[in-house]
Amino acid sequence: MSQFYEKDISGCGIIAIMNERGLDISGELVMSAIASMRERANGLGGGFAAYGIYPGYRDYYAFHIMFDNLQAKDETEALLKTRCFLEIGEPIPTRPNRNITNPPLLWRYFLKPKEECINGIGEEDFIVGVVMDINTMIGGAFVASSGKNMGVFKGVGYPEDIGDFFRLDEYEGYIWTAHGRFPTNSQGWWGGAHPFSLLDWTVIHNGEISSYGINKRYLEHFGYRCTLFTDTEVMAYLFDLLIRKHGLPLELAAKVISAPFWDEIGRMEEKQRLFFTVLRIVYGSALVNGPFAVVVGHTHGMIGLNDRIKLRPLIAARDGDMLFIASEDSAIREICPHPQKVWMPRAGEPVVCTLKSSIQEDSSLWERNRLLRQQWFGESYQ
Repeated sequence: MSQFYEKDISGCGIIAIMNERGLDISGELVMSAIASMRERANGLGGGFAAYGIYPGYRDYYAFHIMFDNLQAKDETEALLKTRCFLEIGEPIPTRPNRNITNPPLLWRYFLKPKEECINGIGEEDFIVGVVMDINTMIGGAFVASSGKNMGVFKGVGYPEDIGDFFRLDEYEGYIWTAHGRFPTNSQGWWGGAHPFSLLDWTVIHNGEISSYGINKRYLEHFGYRCTLFTDTEVMAYLFDLLIRKHGLPLELAAKVISAPFWDEIGRMEEKQRLFFTVLRIVYGSALVNGPFAVVVGHTHGMIGLNDRIKLRPLIAARDGDMLFIASEDSAIREICPHPQKVWMPRAGEPVVCTLKSSIQEDSSLWERNRLLRQQWFGESYQ
């Protein structure tokens, strides 16, 4: 490598694992996979998201919160008790790791909103408001995750050390995502490590978002507040806005964030050309520019997505009911040496993985989305 290179512009490693039937996967598996990409990180951030880890509290929102001091903890708990019923508040279990130093106070809370506090705005919108208020109004407090039956575990360190610190080998879940950070344009701090999360949405990201400014201003019109000093935060909020709030199918939300180029739209048949022209006009400020590869996790599955010209690596694989998305083929083969299928997703084309149980439980919604996708993308769309 030339001595004139000042930074690694393609760093960060990502890996996501999912069992399509919703069967449990040990945290040891994802820890092994992300550890194989150690050279993609520099020790300034590592993290994991896990789904299905709190089955005994599946109906409660699980808040993972970092505190800089006891005052921040006391103020946060006072806010939570005013607005929510707290079933449990306890430290997140950890074990000593010589490479993890000076962690913040790490607590988790299982809670439900008080009905009289919701005031008709909707339970999930209420929880989003609680998260935003803690992150903006209480100095030294940061909500790492706030979904049901899931959690985010992250901090400053290499991901395998973070996983060991949080005792993730003791957890089992049906979806795991992991990130090894190599920050280039923002500082390394516990709250700035990936994944970023809101409700059950989690995002791991390799790349840089050059449209952060306009994305941030657009989100603020809808009540989101970006306070975490890194560009990836907007990606989590965009998926929440487009899919949960605006009701777009997963594939269409991907086409907003990683939209076709105007010359590509111009070559489409008339119906699609009109549709994508309107889509780009309506959601122009939600378009994400810059090199990126992301995996978005949610309760019902995960989505892998590249930027429009694939400036960051992303590879997918399948083996039976197991699905994998990663920065490198080697990370997948570390835990699945002979997958049945391996493919390189095209630029801007999402890899959408959905739990079979989700399709069965809400067949009407998935049938509606299938018909809408055929209408928008053509009868041959699969």
